[in-house]
This record gives sequence, structure tokens and C-alpha cells, in this order.
Amino acid sequence: MQATEFLEITGADFFVGVPDSQLRALCDALMERYGNHAPHIVAANEGTAAAIAAGRHLATGGTPLVYLQNSGEGNIVNALASLLHEKAYGIPLIFVIGWRGEPGVKDEPQHAYQGEVTLLLLDLMQVEYFVLSPETTGDEVRTAMEGFRPLLEQGRSVAFVVRKGALVHDRKVAYENGYVLRREEAVRTILEAAGERDVFVSTTGKASRELFELREARGEGHERDFLTIGSMGHSSSVALGIALEKKGRRTWCLDGDGAFLMHMGAAAVIAAAKPSNFCHVVLNNEAHESVGGMPTAASSIDFPALARALGYAGAHRAKSREELAAALAGMEGEARPCFLEVRCAIGSRADLGRPTLPPKANKLELMRFLRS
Repeated sequence: MQATEFLEITGADFFVGVPDSQLRALCDALMERYGNHAPHIVAANEGTAAAIAAGRHLATGGTPLVYLQNSGEGNIVNALASLLHEKAYGIPLIFVIGWRGEPGVKDEPQHAYQGEVTLLLLDLMQVEYFVLSPETTGDEVRTAMEGFRPLLEQGRSVAFVVRKGALVHDRKVAYENGYVLRREEAVRTILEAAGERDVFVSTTGKASRELFELREARGEGHERDFLTIGSMGHSSSVALGIALEKKGRRTWCLDGDGAFLMHMGAAAVIAAAKPSNFCHVVLNNEAHESVGGMPTAASSIDFPALARALGYAGAHRAKSREELAAALAGMEGEARPCFLEVRCAIGSRADLGRPTLPPKANKLELMRFLRS
């Protein structure tokens, strides 16, 4: 069904969430109608989205809509249990959840288990739901909403779980940011500056895919890389755990702006821990590119100033290959942890592949390398 019709049926007048490729049609409809301004906000993480929506309810008495990929269910559990639930404040929200990894539907390995437990988690959290399929009609959604209304009036939250292709929109919103440096070229330049014993932890999305293919093109193995294909926002913490134990190896985190913002508190912990072998790179294209390109809040942030304020020993910015090479050279003799923001264009190669190394094999190869 059309995403615009679905939005109208819900009756919501405020929308907040974290983008998902499964919900691309919904996101495009919201961006086309409102942009990234109230009554539509692109949040840093799903728990934050639920909290913003709760505040909107407190201010207006309305029932906001919160959208997310099912991988974000973990981030909303605390809000559901201790803020929204009727045993707490009884704040009603409408959740729209993209069902990645649905059993029987081919998807990437990081979505497999999450797909299996998506509905189980909603059952456990006492959230009534309706599954939206490509065959679902507007009348069926209206009937579902009528069934939800008494629950919403009781202060309970409800959910629409969206299967692949269930929502459509006639136009795709195109995103750009004005930067020229390609992310893959930035990763290539960083690899050229790295040592043979350096370790890389790359964030979910296209950065890990590009790192994998660059290693292939260089004729190298993948034992030095941990490709964090899931767990958005946690790659810097994984990298910190490695760096604190393997002090003789330089550890690089290849982060994204959306991932950095999702759990920004991790940067404060990194700075406070003062690992002397840690290089934190944020590949900033101001977008959730791998799920459609919707904007993050990164365009309004001075990342190097933020890093210095948090306590990173050094902080740099680059927006061209030449600036990046100069920044990397300057970081060689610098105290650490150090921070580098690389401003990148939105977009990737049309033929960009995906890692062919299974996650467990990636883990074992890295662990053997770290013991060597």
C-alpha cells in the first residue's frame, strides 16, 4: 500500500525515528512532506526516538509514530518497560518496525536472529502488533487501527511490523551533501598509512563492505579487520576493548556519523580511558546512507571540537585526499587517543559487494591475528 495512505490511517501528527531500508517508502514520504523538521525528526537512536515521542505526548496528548528497523528493538526496551508501559507512565505510541531477517526471507547474517525474535520481543513487552504485508489493504489497516484505539486510550503502545515491499512510495528522495571525497577513497588512503600489525574495527554499513573489498583488491587477507556488520553504534567500543588489551598494536575504528551519534557516550569513555594506541575515524557524510540516505544531525556538529572537549589528545578534519594524507602523517607522532573526521560524499560504487567471509570466520581470523 502507499506509504502516504498508511500514514493517514494511523492518524499520527508527529513522526520520529531511525531510518531503515525496509521502511524506505515511509521515510521518503515523510522527508518529501516535512523534511527533517518537526513534525518529523530523524533521531540518533531508537530509544531517543521513543523518548522524544513521549515528550510530544506529554505536551499535546496526541499519539506520535516512531519508526525503526527491528534491530533497534533492543534500544527501545528500556523506554517500553520503564517509561511507556502502563505500570509506569502509560504513554501510548505507534511503532512502525521494519522486519529485517524475517524467517524464510533471504537477508544478511546479522539480521537472522533478530528476525526470529522480532515478534517474540513485542509479545514479551506486551505490545500488540499487526503485520503489514505487500497484500495488505487499506481497509485491513483501518480495521487494525480501530482495534488499537482502545489500547492507545489505555496508555498502551502498539506496533505495525512491516514486511519487505509492504509500503511503497512513487518517488525516491535523492540526498547529497556537497562533499567530493568518496568514502572508499578515504578508507584506501587510511589503509595505505596503516602498519602491518594495525587492527581495524569498521562500523556497520558500507564502510565495512568497502574495507573488505579494498583488502581483496590489495591481495590481502581479512585477519586484521573486525567487520561490525550489525550492532550499529558499537564499533568504537569493540575497538576500545581490543586497544586496552593489545597495547602494542595500533587500533583503528572506522566509524560513521550515524553510528557515532547513535551511542555518542562511547566517545567520552574512550577519551577517559586514554588508550595510547587508539585512532578514531568518523567517516562523515551526514547521512544514513546504507538505508536510503536520510540525514543525520552531523551537519551541525564540529566533531574535532567535540573530540577535544571530551578529552581526545588530538583531533583533525579532512575533506580531500590531500588533507587526509596530511592529517594521517601528522597523527603519526601525536599523543593518543586521536580523532579524525573525514567529510565524505554520499554514494558508493554501483558494483559494491558484501563480505563473503561469514561473521564467525571473521572473528576467528582476527583472534588468531591478535594472538600472533
